[in-house]
Amino acid sequence: MKIDGITLSSDALFAPIAGYSDVGLRSLCAEAGAGLTYTEMVSAKGLIYGNEHTEDLLHTTARERVTAVQIFGSEPEIMARAAESKALEKFDIIDINMGCPVRKIVSNGEGSALLKNPSLAAEIVRTVRRAGKPVTVKFRIGFEKNSRTGVDFAKHMQDAGAAAITVHGRTREQFYEGKADRDYIAEVVRAVEIPVIANGDVYNKEDYEEMKAHTGAAGVMIARGALGAPQIFAEITGAPFGYATVRDIVLKHIEILSSFHSETYVVNNMKKHVAYYCKGLRGGKQLKLDVFAAKSLDELVNAVKNSGTLDAPVCIDRKESL
Repeated sequence: MKIDGITLSSDALFAPIAGYSDVGLRSLCAEAGAGLTYTEMVSAKGLIYGNEHTEDLLHTTARERVTAVQIFGSEPEIMARAAESKALEKFDIIDINMGCPVRKIVSNGEGSALLKNPSLAAEIVRTVRRAGKPVTVKFRIGFEKNSRTGVDFAKHMQDAGAAAITVHGRTREQFYEGKADRDYIAEVVRAVEIPVIANGDVYNKEDYEEMKAHTGAAGVMIARGALGAPQIFAEITGAPFGYATVRDIVLKHIEILSSFHSETYVVNNMKKHVAYYCKGLRGGKQLKLDVFAAKSLDELVNAVKNSGTLDAPVCIDRKESL
């Protein structure tokens, strides 16, 4: 798969997930074969005005061969200035969030709110392109629960110069309820000439293959299906992934985070990750209690090392437990 001349190693991509797509999980997904990894969404204003927490979202590792930074905002000039900031120089692609359904974001005219203003959304794409990097857009198929405006919106993005688009097969008002509408994603694919990346309800290789076959999309973005299971990319791509047990993966995740972040950050961030790593595993409830009680890195690591739950071999299909 190519995005504006950038060749990806695979067409299975790891999504930008607020609170989860940290440098540790992104690095593991890339190691497992993800062709492109995205940061959590980053505030354009935070980049410009030097918000102290923004830098925490921008770390990358050498394992991430092609990287995208996802930014959000609703003011074209602010977005353009953010895209041109020195902090983003290392990223290959700039992705714009036009799909976040969270009330706080939408009420500011950002994220999914831009689905209701395609002209403004197109202007944002045009101004962000001034940074000289490929610009992509992630959005939903519509705003209201029963609306389907994604085809028209996709055309606006293409005309504005987007190099590729990612379509989540739900509306804003659905949030994550119901099933992703693969039929409508297929309509978007047929309506534009730029690459379309399909997103929604992919938890294993079978889901990935069905999504590609049903939609005709150039690529598939995996979000919740990779939480606690970065190995999903190895199953899809056949890439080697040298971790025998879930514990091995968790300890590597901790190691990577510890290379970039404070002890407090690592301990607090890993608690929510471990909740996913142990989903569906025997003894998972006790492990979560032990991990959530940890107040130091040593306590966290000891809880992980001493838990028989994480002796489980690395497996792929976690669909039923999510």
